[in-house]
Amino acid sequence: MGNRVGRDDFEWVYTDQPHTERRKEILAKYPEIKQLMGPDSQLKWVVLLMVLTQLVACYLVQDLPWKWVFFWAYAFGGCLNHSMTLAIHDISHNVAFGNKEAKWNRLFGMFANLPIGVPYATSFKKYHVDHHRYLAGDGLDVDVPTAFEGRFFHSPPRKLLWLFLQPFFYILRPIYVNPKPVTCMEVINVAVQLAYDLLIYALWGPKPVIYMVAGSLLAMGIHPISGHFIAEHYMYLKGYDTFSYYGPLNWLTFNVGYHVEHHDFPSIPGSRLPLVKKIASEYYDHLPYHTSWVCVLWDFVFCDSLGPFARVKRKYKVAKAE
Repeated sequence: MGNRVGRDDFEWVYTDQPHTERRKEILAKYPEIKQLMGPDSQLKWVVLLMVLTQLVACYLVQDLPWKWVFFWAYAFGGCLNHSMTLAIHDISHNVAFGNKEAKWNRLFGMFANLPIGVPYATSFKKYHVDHHRYLAGDGLDVDVPTAFEGRFFHSPPRKLLWLFLQPFFYILRPIYVNPKPVTCMEVINVAVQLAYDLLIYALWGPKPVIYMVAGSLLAMGIHPISGHFIAEHYMYLKGYDTFSYYGPLNWLTFNVGYHVEHHDFPSIPGSRLPLVKKIASEYYDHLPYHTSWVCVLWDFVFCDSLGPFARVKRKYKVAKAE
């Protein structure tokens, strides 16, 4: 998908995001979809198992040579940690305990954060709300790259470097594009994460800590699973700013590939998003979609029409808090 034409700016549009209107139409025609909303009773147990698995892995890597620490960080720990970031994504929508238990969802997000090694969950929640409310919003949606990224990372080698550095841009971009005050919950998130990292270090030394952090950074850079970052909103076909992925890696990523469906119904847990597509198939079957995140990454690097500028962008009339 996509024409081989270089870009020198974002795709500015002057229409509302499509998800709001489609949600209204689908709910009017299929009100039973409301029954899919609400907490996922299995999510907390899956997350618990993942945290315990990484705890065991930390014990196992403590005496490995450094080359094997990094190998397993990329090949195993990174996969699990990237999957955990997507569990945190689900938790940020309050699907672990429900909307009435927002505090427990935030605390559980911190628990899920533990094996990632870097405090992340609470800040992600703070900005992810804007990503849904103001999709592609200039100065509001920090998922959209900056103009500097678009201008500088335009050739295949530079785009490859940009993919490798992607976790750092996700950390730094919110501070530049849409800075917000640090909250009490973010401070708690940092304190809990540092305490856990220090505990792992005290028990088994530096290698498990490096294993956790390196796995997270490597798997969010050039890694098959990280293809979802690009697949979700980069404009592989003009006129569309959200794409779904229907492939086997959804099994490892809490169905984040069902991304059009997710933006239409963010309060539905990832485990139930395939049901949305099944019930309202006529709203989704005609939309373009991806079948391989590896191919997404390959096309992003080598197709002239793709790069950080290949994003829809729109203006929202909203007063930003000082």
